[in-house]
Amino acid sequence: MNISHIEHLGIAVENLEEAIKYYEQVLGMKCYSIEEVVDQKVKTAFFLVGNTKIELLESTSPDGPIGKFIAKKGQGIHHIAFAVDNTKEALKVAEDRGVRLIDKTSRKGAEGLEIGFLHPKSTLGVLTELCSKPK
Repeated sequence: MNISHIEHLGIAVENLEEAIKYYEQVLGMKCYSIEEVVDQKVKTAFFLVGNTKIELLESTSPDGPIGKFIAKKGQGIHHIAFAVDNTKEALKVAEDRGVRLIDKTSRKGAEGLEIGFLHPKSTLGVLTELCSKPK
């Protein structure tokens, strides 16, 4: 597995519009993209900080992953995403090394990336996403 950099930090928020205002008006950042990922029941907003992105995540359904996360833990850091050469291969390597997977194979995520998640029970409590550009 070849991790090249932190691709983004995912932050769960209750209200995307209010969160965008905070990041823009208080922190002086600029949202460059808003996107809904229907199959993940989430709406996202992206900010670029140096070479790393901040991804704000608002649930579009209480039974979606972000809705469940906020109900259980409240708003806050949801996951860290690492850029890899090939998500499918990286997931296989992680599994071979004894990591419990949420995703057995890669799937389409925001910004057209191929993504896959590692279970936080195998990653010291941190939900970890591996992502790559489609080949």
